[in-house]
Amino acid sequence: MAAAAECDVVMAATEPELLDDEEAKREAETFKEQGNAYYAKKDYNEAYNYYTKAIDMCPKNASYYGNRAATLMMLGRFREALGDAQQSVRLDDSFVRGHLREGKCHLSLGNAMAACRSFQRALELDHKNAQAQQEFKNANAVMEYEKIAETDFEKRDFRKVVFCMDRALEFAPACHRFKILKAECLAMLGRYPEAQSVASDILRMDSTNADALYVRGLCLYYEDCIEKAVQFFVQALRMAPDHEKACIACRNAKALKAKKEDGNKAFKEGNYKLAYELYTEALGIDPNNIKTNAKLYCNRGTVNSKLRKLDDAIEDCTNAVKLDDTYIKAYLRRAQCYMDTEQYEEAVRDYEKVYQTEKTKEHKQLLKNAQLELKKSKRKDYYKILGVDKNASEDEIKKAYRKRALMHHPDRHSGASAEVQKEEEKKFKEVGEAFTILSDPKKKTRYDSGQDLDEEGMNMGGDQPTTKPFFSLSASGPGSFFFQFG
Repeated sequence: MAAAAECDVVMAATEPELLDDEEAKREAETFKEQGNAYYAKKDYNEAYNYYTKAIDMCPKNASYYGNRAATLMMLGRFREALGDAQQSVRLDDSFVRGHLREGKCHLSLGNAMAACRSFQRALELDHKNAQAQQEFKNANAVMEYEKIAETDFEKRDFRKVVFCMDRALEFAPACHRFKILKAECLAMLGRYPEAQSVASDILRMDSTNADALYVRGLCLYYEDCIEKAVQFFVQALRMAPDHEKACIACRNAKALKAKKEDGNKAFKEGNYKLAYELYTEALGIDPNNIKTNAKLYCNRGTVNSKLRKLDDAIEDCTNAVKLDDTYIKAYLRRAQCYMDTEQYEEAVRDYEKVYQTEKTKEHKQLLKNAQLELKKSKRKDYYKILGVDKNASEDEIKKAYRKRALMHHPDRHSGASAEVQKEEEKKFKEVGEAFTILSDPKKKTRYDSGQDLDEEGMNMGGDQPTTKPFFSLSASGPGSFFFQFG
């Protein structure tokens, strides 16, 4: 009797516990059904709450974790979803949908190899599963895009890398690694707003992401905001002290800033030789920093113009606009050098580019001056013909005329060949034209101002000048000549 009583006591003690377990299962199923209803309505936050309640009631039910994983995936919380999916297959390794969800989370986060393993397990359990077959192909495609991108990055084919990352992100939308690589390449391509946008999106989710901080700094660095860039590089290195790219970029940024400032200081102090050397050293620091290097080339071009090395100045300004074709200052500097070297067509071209970009009165006047000089350059250069400077005095013009007239007078070349005589006669006439214009103050003024002298019958390059200087060549002894002017 005592034994029987003891057994009864045991039964009485265990029966309520069994009843509680069954009740928990029923309540868990109710929560699950409510979660399903909210999931169907696309109210994923409420669905998540009810699936969580179901799990709390029955923490060893694989399908509850699977359902919550699916909900988290719809909310874009793939890392949390991965944990639930992995728990679901730990509880039930034959749970096909659990393996599919685990693979999908791995793939969304950019771990294509792990995704392949999950999809392979799903296919082992159900070899005809169409979703598993397609997702397995997608994971392999992502691995191939990664491989191509890695090779193309080494080749500096950044456009191809962006293309590959865009394709990979279609299957791995939550992969920060792919987004960072894309953003870095966008920065290298000069597409700074796009790169900044990608990096900023990541930093909103993870403010300590060193890669995103590095990309933000890289964009600022390439936009010639070097001081701000250094701040981001330093912050990235605080988060990840061994971040090699941030370390190199920070070092380059500091060196570039220092060299440029030293060059500017030397220039302001009039030490052009030192300024040239410092700008040259700065240009060797980072060939990828296009905007800063464009400014350095223009600065060095200014130094060369001060040193009267005008051809070198033109070359530097040309390098500047090759790097940045919107760099107005470089066009203006080069145009002035073209003016100084009498390359007026090139000067007009540059001033037209400037005026099209910035329609200011100053730029309009510069263009007008260049056009005038170009027009003047296409006429006969009477100063060159006489061999005098444009600021020559009346006496200097007269002396030059005497010298050139004597040099080209037909009588002096009477014994030469017909071809030589013809050429010398032509030159003699040009000397006469030049003297006719430059010796007359009114004609000279009009000529210097670029006005068309033909408007008032003043010949500008015809066969004969309208008024011809009286010139006589006579011999007063062997090899001697004298001049008479009317």
